[in-house]
Amino acid sequence: MGPSGCGKSTLLDALAGNCLYIVNLSWNLVYCGSQSDVFHSYVSQAYVTQDDTLMTTLTVKEAVYYSAQLQLPDSMSIAEKKKRAEMVIKEMGLQDSVNTRIGGWAVKGLSGGQKRRVSICIEVLRRPKLLFLDEPTSGLDSAASYHVMSRILKLARNDGITVVASVHQPSSEVFELFRNLCLLSSGRTVYFGPIASAEQFFTSNGFPCPTLRNPSDHYLRTINKDFDQVIISLISCTPALKW
Repeated sequence: MGPSGCGKSTLLDALAGNCLYIVNLSWNLVYCGSQSDVFHSYVSQAYVTQDDTLMTTLTVKEAVYYSAQLQLPDSMSIAEKKKRAEMVIKEMGLQDSVNTRIGGWAVKGLSGGQKRRVSICIEVLRRPKLLFLDEPTSGLDSAASYHVMSRILKLARNDGITVVASVHQPSSEVFELFRNLCLLSSGRTVYFGPIASAEQFFTSNGFPCPTLRNPSDHYLRTINKDFDQVIISLISCTPALKW
């Protein structure tokens, strides 16, 4: 989490292996004792980008069914692939919109939250162990954001999926759904640890969260790059991280 332009999407791309040949990275990612060069070869992962890339003329059922035919292995029968598609549609709460066209700027169709859930459906067809979400709540109201993220949380718990998501300014309800928090500002880490410990961290450094204020709003306001002295004082209190 962090202000716009702080490096959230770049960090996700780096972790997902999408920008290793575009930018010069200096890091050391170790997973189960293996270095990052083999990490992406045996860890099943999926990436939902910030912008939806869906065909506007297809219905929800068609988009997910066609993706199932293309993505799922040949060892699965057509019936099994259809069953998997129907299951993910139901998991994301789109069963009442299966025959609705996705739509776009010229043709009315799904809402923004529904389109985002269709994109997620397509990516979770393969049941990845690691799911990257780049601002899944961008452009959604608080109710739609909570609905989308709660569906993702339920899916993660049921299938043991690790979800890494970047969020810009979540509501208090959405913020409470996350377990760990990485706060970024101007490309640097301000805080990395459990959500429950973030308030104590800010309080101990002289920036307590006011009563009845959304914690995420307070954190983002505090680490905004316009307040350079605040950022410097917080970063100096944070030990070096090992990804």
